[in-house]
Formats: sequence, C-alpha cells, structure tokens
Amino acid sequence: MAGPETPKLMVDTVVPSEEGEVLLIRRASDPYEGQWALPGGFVEVGETLEDAAARETEEETGLKVEIVRLVGVYSDPDRDPRGHNVSCAYLARVREGEPEAASDAAEVAFLDPSTVDLAFDHERIIADALSGGAPPTY
Repeated sequence: MAGPETPKLMVDTVVPSEEGEVLLIRRASDPYEGQWALPGGFVEVGETLEDAAARETEEETGLKVEIVRLVGVYSDPDRDPRGHNVSCAYLARVREGEPEAASDAAEVAFLDPSTVDLAFDHERIIADALSGGAPPTY
C-alpha cells in the first residue's frame, strides 16, 4: 500500500557573471519548452542539495560551479505545473568550463534576466539571489 504523495525536492542555481548577467538555459522540453530558466532539477536519493545544484548546473551547461550560499526555499504548491515541487535555490560561481547546452537545455547563455521571459518562479529567485538579503522562504 502506497503512502500519501509528498512534494518532490528540486534545486535551482543562480550563477551571475561579472557583467551582471545570469546563466540561463532555454528549456528543451515541457513544461515551459523554449522559455529561459535557471539551471536546476530534481535531487537524487543519497545526494546533498549542494551536490545536486552543482551536478544539475554541470549537466545542463557544461560549467563546474562552486556553491556560495543558499538563496531560499521556494515551496508554493503552484510554482511548477508538474506538481508540488519544492526548490532550494543556490547562488554559485563558475569554477571552470565554457557554457555548452546539454541535458534538458536547448541553449545556454549569460543574459540579462530582465530581457527574457523566465519559466517557473525564476524571476523571484534571481531577484532574491542578487539582492543579497537573508534567505527567504516561500
């Protein structure tokens, strides 16, 4: 007998450039296919959140990153059309590599996030990350 459904755990990573742009991927699949988003995805069993954030960023962008700090926890049940997915967002910096789209990404680039339509609640996550304030919870 299966237990009750529980929210799934995800990570998102905000990687700003020295020019004030943010690393974004163009989603290759639904939901939000074709829209820009932060690199991120589901946490695997046995994986820390920080390791998941670094792994997902590398899988989608080819960049190895160093996690700097927690940005916040985003738990609005309606934040993801696939279901109740809770995301822990991290601020990170590039350690090595050149951006190259892979995995769930059709394209990857450092962009001014105010110039593109962002998927999910990524506009809020980026604003929280770049404001440098205390980690909020939503």
